[in-house]
Amino acid sequence: MASTESTCTLEVDLGERSYPIHIGPGLLDRAELLRPHLPQPSAVIITNTVVAPLYLKKLQESLSGQQIASRSIVLPDGEEHKNWQTLNQVFDALMEFRAERKTTLIALGGGVIGDLTGFAAAVFQRGAPFVQIPTTLLAQVDSSVGGKTAINHPLGKNMIGAFYQPRAVLADTDTLRTLPERELSAGVAEVIKYGLIGDPGFFGWLEENMERLMARDPAALTHAIEVSCRNKARVVAEDEREESVRALLNFGHTFGHAIESGLGYGQWLHGEAVGAGMAIAARVSRHMGLVDSSCVDRIEQLLLKARLPVRGPALGVERYLELMGHDKKVEDGRMRFILLRGIGNAFISDAVPGDALRSVLGGEGVDAR
Repeated sequence: MASTESTCTLEVDLGERSYPIHIGPGLLDRAELLRPHLPQPSAVIITNTVVAPLYLKKLQESLSGQQIASRSIVLPDGEEHKNWQTLNQVFDALMEFRAERKTTLIALGGGVIGDLTGFAAAVFQRGAPFVQIPTTLLAQVDSSVGGKTAINHPLGKNMIGAFYQPRAVLADTDTLRTLPERELSAGVAEVIKYGLIGDPGFFGWLEENMERLMARDPAALTHAIEVSCRNKARVVAEDEREESVRALLNFGHTFGHAIESGLGYGQWLHGEAVGAGMAIAARVSRHMGLVDSSCVDRIEQLLLKARLPVRGPALGVERYLELMGHDKKVEDGRMRFILLRGIGNAFISDAVPGDALRSVLGGEGVDAR
């Protein structure tokens, strides 16, 4: 890890496709960090109607200072727009711009923009370079790193996509100043996940420092982003295409994706659904005798400190099971779950008893409305 007084650089080690993650304040003004990763001095910035008024001009001026010509595509905001129709808007604009195979696509925004841009890059002219500039905490700690790109289908989240790595990630922590409170909490859900699946020391740090994170203390945020990205980079380097340990990064997501699909995309933020999903997974683990009540209580208390839900909506047991049956982790017709044997000790199981699922999804794991 290279660092200066205010910024640090991590690397995702994928051999010839390795790339840096730059973390720190003021990085939107430092397009020189991107210049080595652009095969030609031209880029198309893909952003949305919320982020564009805040940061598009700043990025364009920074690129111009490096003699990089840029154009922009501004998409509607929200998870409900992460679909074929919006993706085609991107392709229409790229064709109108006469974008070339070496024109770099720059994702400026949160997870939806990152996923859409990455998928567009993966298939436009059979593969164009792209760069991630995440502007939400969730995107900075999770979705911008690792090369998962996708759009949603009405029957399942992120079911249509590709593994396609960015050339670089630029996480400007100054962008978190304008992040709505709800979006901040959603990002903290993914931060908590890293502690739960394999870093008990980090989980303990979060218990002691959650108030600082929620108050947007710069040092606390930078530390949380660094540790989260380091954990994710390590897992991605070991298992890029999710054939083994990378599935652990989906802790809480099987239940969370079912919540998002069942309610309709955009009703709950992704991180909110993951927060509830992690609590549900912890309760299933307790029901199976893998953890005790004190472990579940610690998890719930930390989620509540982050202003996240600890129960899912009452979709009904059968509806949950139906939606989870479309999850990407289903293998040979069997649902696979990420469960806990303790804080920082997650594992993959396809042998979850039906009574454990039904008990939690029909009772303590969901709101009684």
